[in-house]
Amino acid sequence: MKKILLIEDNLEIRENTSEILELDGYQVLVAENGKVGVDLALKELPDIIICDIMMPVLDGYGVLHLLAKQEKTADIPFIFFTAKAERSELRKGMDMGADDYITKPFEDIDLLNAVEARLRKREISKKNYNLDISGLDQLIIDSVGEQELKKLTENREIRNFKTKTEVFREGDFPLYLYYVVKGKLKAFKTNDNGKELILNLYNTGDFLGYTDLIQESNFTETIEALEDSEICLIPKKDFNTLLNSNFQVSQKFIKLLSKNVKENEANILKIAYNSVRKRISEALLRFSEDNQASMKISREDLANLAGTTQETAIRTLSDFRDEKLIEIELGKISILNLDKLKRLRN
Repeated sequence: MKKILLIEDNLEIRENTSEILELDGYQVLVAENGKVGVDLALKELPDIIICDIMMPVLDGYGVLHLLAKQEKTADIPFIFFTAKAERSELRKGMDMGADDYITKPFEDIDLLNAVEARLRKREISKKNYNLDISGLDQLIIDSVGEQELKKLTENREIRNFKTKTEVFREGDFPLYLYYVVKGKLKAFKTNDNGKELILNLYNTGDFLGYTDLIQESNFTETIEALEDSEICLIPKKDFNTLLNSNFQVSQKFIKLLSKNVKENEANILKIAYNSVRKRISEALLRFSEDNQASMKISREDLANLAGTTQETAIRTLSDFRDEKLIEIELGKISILNLDKLKRLRN
């Protein structure tokens, strides 16, 4: 049973509102002023707080300010009760972090709808979603329902990309969110002399192009298939509609898709400061993240991921083979000593 804290100094409004909420299946705690309300909130940790603005002892602004400073109550949804005469001051409360407001007098259904909406959004913000297409589907269902999911699903297109085919090119304007249904791809940038630097590798279950799509900027990298791949395209218009219609959805989706940012920063530092041997070993490990017994890797791609020349990459691979770290047969590389390759000194 969800627990609601109602802070209201008017006895009649407090009793009527409490009765409405209890009839709908909520447990209701009541407080006659802001000070009592703050104490109850800290003790009981309700699922949602409904609070009048103008009250003796401590007004609604003070309640919101004090609870927002406490880690355990800062994320509790907060709804203001406000009389029509106070609406001009309502912006102050919203700027302080209030989630919603209800104008007195109110209809029962307006109160219940506001409470239900805020509780549902809190559940979404606390829920962990898989970083794949099923996670996106479940996020949409939880946020805007089955009907919106159906609309988005109907507009999905699946495209097949052959090895060395570009999914999109640096400088293009994004029209889709891309999801890797199957395959392996690389993201790279090219300098003025045509030299590539591979920034990242993507596998089945990864999303592509989301950073530039959200920022509405041209692509800052090129994505190319390293093997035959299958990509799901989600139209930009539908994706943006979903993000813009619900703040919790956009917040969760950005968090969902941004997990690789720190990894990318770490990879850049490795390229800048690690030895060639260490960079080649790291590149081999990244190519083998799906635990393949053997990998078909072009020496050019290996060099571009490690940030070195192709000649240096070939020479280093030869050294690794002599040291029994890897085996090379018919162009395929097999890792023989994974632990030693991981612990290779810089």
